[in-house]
Amino acid sequence: MNPLEQTTPEMLQAFATSVAIGLLIGLERERKPGTKAGLRTYALVALLGALSALLASRVGSGWIVAVGLLVVGAMMIAAVNLGPPEDGDPGTTSVVAAMVCFGLGATVWYGHAELAVMLAIATTALLYFKAQLHGISSSLTHRDLISILQFAVLSFVILPILPDTNFGPYGTLNPYQVWWMVVLISGVSLAGYAALRIAGSRHGAAMIGIFGGFASSTATTLVFARHAAQREDLIRSATLVILLANLVVMLRLWLVSAAVAPGLMLPLAMVLGAGLAGGLVVTLYGWRRLGSQGNLPMPEIKNPTELRTALGFGLLYALVLFLSALLQDIAGNSGIYLVALASGLTDVDAIALSSLRLHNLEKIVAEQAVIAIALAVLANLVFKTGLVIAIGGMALARHVLPGMVAIAAGIGIALFALF
Repeated sequence: MNPLEQTTPEMLQAFATSVAIGLLIGLERERKPGTKAGLRTYALVALLGALSALLASRVGSGWIVAVGLLVVGAMMIAAVNLGPPEDGDPGTTSVVAAMVCFGLGATVWYGHAELAVMLAIATTALLYFKAQLHGISSSLTHRDLISILQFAVLSFVILPILPDTNFGPYGTLNPYQVWWMVVLISGVSLAGYAALRIAGSRHGAAMIGIFGGFASSTATTLVFARHAAQREDLIRSATLVILLANLVVMLRLWLVSAAVAPGLMLPLAMVLGAGLAGGLVVTLYGWRRLGSQGNLPMPEIKNPTELRTALGFGLLYALVLFLSALLQDIAGNSGIYLVALASGLTDVDAIALSSLRLHNLEKIVAEQAVIAIALAVLANLVFKTGLVIAIGGMALARHVLPGMVAIAAGIGIALFALF
């Protein structure tokens, strides 16, 4: 905000926004017993931040804002030391919150009000959900923390150093793009893996099915087919878990398409949504008939961020991408469709991402990409149905098969209607 051009309404709006931010954060802090700062203090701190930015703009010195930030921090530290909280809390969170509040007030004055408001909401959420965040942190094992660190290495160490240049035949192999797909799939899988570890077993079949679908629908199907074969009382629960895991695949693929090829979001939503709707009807019917679930087994899902797993998926993705481009050039549409059917049997992610990538490179049109992804999903459903029959037995298959058929029928009807 230029102080030489601003008008009085703009100034008042900036100050009002700063005070509102302070009130929002202060409202959360007011809940804490024995707090050293509440509604009024945080509102004044944010207002002080805006005033400091105003003075800094007038005199052309950013040191005013820096000094103001240090003064706020020092005052909060002194307040905590003079009257330590009875619960033994060192008060560092309140000190940092006050300094953030001051900074957000200054940010508003410098013309970034929307950003400041979003950060204020995020700050308030972090402060409010203290117990939940502590619960999540305490439930993470050493292996889970290693998984998070491995994902950080995949995302922030390896990805930035890779060249963003097309190589190889057909110009389809781009190291940066290949690894970006690895990071994307690893991130989605890690989110499901972590959620499954934290909440899955405590919330029954529904949560295991949903989170297991995000982590690995194939592993989830395999594990529950095996357990259903050993325990008849798990057949209905296993059916729900397997169907939900495979329904989540539709949502997972759509979310991935939104990140990789936004232009295909609508046609994919129609095709995958039809499959999701068809399978959901059957799944909900079975869910209503599900009685007491007891203790359910947890899927034995491999850590998706292990370097060997990431490299394996990257090589598979690059191979499928190359074969798709090669066969599409040689045999036309039937080439990529054959690759989709073959690779989709065991891994739908690689062919889905390959189809999206080829569409972005304008090597295939939207219709071909959507059909290839749909064929991969259908092939994957056939493979998992085979797992259910071979491992879980016909007793489980009789419950699972209607849901799988409903998913496939929905996708098939949508493809026929669209193309």
